[in-house]
Amino acid sequence: MIESIIVCNDASYTGAQVLGDLKQINFIYGPNGSGKTTISRIIAEPALFPRAAIHWKDARPVETLVYNVDFVRKTFVTQMRGIFTLGEESADILEKIEAAKRQVFDHWTSIGNLQNTLGQDDSSGKRGELKTLRANFEEQCWGVKQRHDAHFKGAFEGLRSNKARFCDRVLLEMDTNVADLHDVEALKSRAETIYQDGLERAEPLHRPSFADFITFETHTILSKKIVGKEDVDIAELIRRLGNSDWVKAGMDYLDHSGKKCPFCQQTVDADLTARLNEYFDETYVADMAALNSIAENYASASVSLISRLESIIAQGSKYLDQSAIEAEFDRLKSRIDANRKLIDGKRKEPSSVVVLEPTAEIGEGILRLIADANTAIEAHNEMVANLATEKSKLTNEIWKLILEEERAPIKAFLDAKTALDRAIAGLTEGIAKKTEDHRLAKVALTDLEKSVTSVQPTVNDINAMLESFGFSGFKLATAPDQDHLYVVVREDGADATTTLSEGEKSFITFLYFFNLIRGSHAASGMTTNRIVVFDDPVSSLDSDVLFIVSALIKRVLNEAKSGQGLVKQVFVLTHNIYFHKEVSFDPKRNNKCQRHESFWIVRKSENASSLEAYDHNPIRTSYELLWNEVRNPERSNITIQNTLRRILENYFTILGNRDKDDIIDKFEGRDKQVCASLYAWVNDGSHSAYDDCYVSPNEGLVEQYIAVFKRIFEETGHIAHYNMMLGIEDAEEAVVADVGLMAVASTQ
Repeated sequence: MIESIIVCNDASYTGAQVLGDLKQINFIYGPNGSGKTTISRIIAEPALFPRAAIHWKDARPVETLVYNVDFVRKTFVTQMRGIFTLGEESADILEKIEAAKRQVFDHWTSIGNLQNTLGQDDSSGKRGELKTLRANFEEQCWGVKQRHDAHFKGAFEGLRSNKARFCDRVLLEMDTNVADLHDVEALKSRAETIYQDGLERAEPLHRPSFADFITFETHTILSKKIVGKEDVDIAELIRRLGNSDWVKAGMDYLDHSGKKCPFCQQTVDADLTARLNEYFDETYVADMAALNSIAENYASASVSLISRLESIIAQGSKYLDQSAIEAEFDRLKSRIDANRKLIDGKRKEPSSVVVLEPTAEIGEGILRLIADANTAIEAHNEMVANLATEKSKLTNEIWKLILEEERAPIKAFLDAKTALDRAIAGLTEGIAKKTEDHRLAKVALTDLEKSVTSVQPTVNDINAMLESFGFSGFKLATAPDQDHLYVVVREDGADATTTLSEGEKSFITFLYFFNLIRGSHAASGMTTNRIVVFDDPVSSLDSDVLFIVSALIKRVLNEAKSGQGLVKQVFVLTHNIYFHKEVSFDPKRNNKCQRHESFWIVRKSENASSLEAYDHNPIRTSYELLWNEVRNPERSNITIQNTLRRILENYFTILGNRDKDDIIDKFEGRDKQVCASLYAWVNDGSHSAYDDCYVSPNEGLVEQYIAVFKRIFEETGHIAHYNMMLGIEDAEEAVVADVGLMAVASTQ
C-alpha cells in the first residue's frame, strides 16, 4: 500500500506537496487543470518523475492499475490487448489455484513479517536495534575521547571531529592492539613531548669537574705548621712564645720603619735583622708560596665552578631536577665559602693547622643530577631522530590504556552486537529462503493459471454490461485472426472504433479497465495484489452513466475497505461534484473521516497547485443540502415544496432525463392522482405568478406529499438512491445491487 506521495516541481506543482497518511480509500477532488492527472501519472509511471517520490508500506511496491486519459488513449485502439481471466474450469483445478494463491500469500506474508522483524532502512526491527546500539556506543566512545583529548589529542589525529570514525578506531584497536600497558601519567608526560609542534634536539648539559677541589682540599700544606729555622739563637724564644706568625707580620712593618722596631720604637741593630731573616729561611718562603698558590687556585676554581653551575641552572632544562640541583648548589657555595675562609685564616696564621670540608659528596650529587638529565636528553634526542616510530609506539600505548579503561563497555557492546548480527543474518537467510519459496509458489500458480485462463470471459462480461446498460449498437469481440486481441464492432461485424461517440468510447474503455482489475494482460498474474486509480472516469460520460460507473467503482471501494480481495488501495480523482458525492457517500460516516478513508482537494492559485487534506468529506453539493432539509424533522413547511421540486428536477429531469409524465404513468388510481398533484404542487410552488397569495400548507398535507415523494423513487426503481440520501441502513448495499437500474429506468 502507498503511505505517501511527494509531488515536487512537476507540472503545476512549483514546490514539494505531500499526500500523506494515505488510507485504503482516498478521494481527491479538484477542478480541471488543477493537477490531478499529474498524481495519477506519478502512480502509474514513477520512473518518469524523478523529483517525485512514492513511499510504500514496508518498502514493498504493489502493482498499480491507473485509469486516466493516458490509459484511454493507449487502450482504445483498433485492436485492444486481451484481458486474461480465470475460466469456469473444474472445481479441482480452481481449488488448486486457490491453494496456490494462499501459498503465495502465506509466503508473501512471512516475508513481510521477517522484513518487519529485520527492519527497513535501519529505522526499525533488528536493524534499528543495531543502529541504536551503535549510536549509544559511539556516544560512550566519544566520552572517552573528550576525557583524554586535552592530553592525547595527538593519538586521536583525524578522529577528533567524527564520532563514527573514532568508534571504528576503538573497535579496530580491540582486534589489533598488542602494546604494553603504561601508567596514564607516564603517557601524558611522553605525549606532552612527542606530540608537540616543532620538536627539536636538546643540547646535553655540561658536566663540570670537581677533581681539582679534591686536590686542593687534601693538600698537605694546609695541615703543616709553617714556622722559621730551628737552629737560629732566637728560635728558642719564638718557639717558646709561639709568636712566629706575630714576628713574621712585624718584619713586614720593619722594612718600612727606618731601622726602628715597629713595636717599641727602639733602634734595631743589623744583627737582629739578620737573625730574623735567617729564621724565616727559604723553606718558610716556599711553604708560604705553596699556601698562597692553594688559596689563589681554590678561589679561581670556585669562581669558575659556581659560574658554570649558575649557567646550567639558568638554562631551566626540563630534564633537570631544578629544585634538587638548586639545593645542592646552595650547599656547595656555602661549603666553598667556608673553605676559602679557612684558607685565608691559614695564610694569616701559617703556623695554624686547617682541615677543609670536602666538596666531593656534594659534587657527586650534582654530577648525578646532571647525568640523569643528560640521560633523559639523550633519550629525547634519540626519540627526535626516530620521531615517527616513537609517535606510533606512544599512540598504540595510549589506545591500549583506553581499551583497558573501557573493557566492560566494549565487551557489552560486542556481545550485544554479536547477538544482533546473528539475528540479522538469520532473518536475512530466512527472507532469502522465503523469497525463493515465494518465487517457486508464483511459478506454480502461473502454470495453473495458464492452464485455465482465457480472454473470452472478458468479452462476455463487457458485452453483458453494455446490453444491460442499454448500449446495443456495438459490442466487443476477439480479433478474427488474433484471438488474444479485442475489437469493437457493430452488430453486423463492421469496425466501430472510429464511429463511436466520446461517451461510448469512455464507457467501453472504463468497462475494459473494470475487467482488467480482475484480470491481466498476460496469461497469468491475475491473482496478484494491486492498487487501483480512477482519474476522472466520468469526464466524458452521459449523466445517466455516471451512476452506473459510481456503482461499479463502489464495488472496488468495498473490496479495498474489506481487505479480503486483490484490491488493497483505491484512489478516486475527479472534478465532477455529483460523481464525487455519489461515489464517496457512506451512510455510516458521521462528520469525520472513517479510519479507512482520506479526503483531499487539489487547489490551483496563480498557476501553482497545492494539496489540502480534510478530516471530513469537504464536498457538499446543493443537491445534498436539499436532502438534508428533507431529513430534518424540523423542516420548514413554507420551503419544503420548493425543496422537493428541486430534488425531482435534479435527479430525474436534469441527471436522469426523465419526463414527469412517464413517472406519473407509473401509478394507478388514487396514487396516480396523488403523484400528479405532487408534480403540480411542485411546479406551482416554484413557478406561481401569484406568490403574494401563497398559503402555507399544513403539516398533514406536507406529510402526505412526502410519502408520495418516496413512492416516486420506489415506482421508478430508485428507492436505493432515496435510502442512501436519507442515510437508511444497508443503503450502500442497495446501490450495489441496483447497479444499472437508473440507466434502464431512464430509457423506458
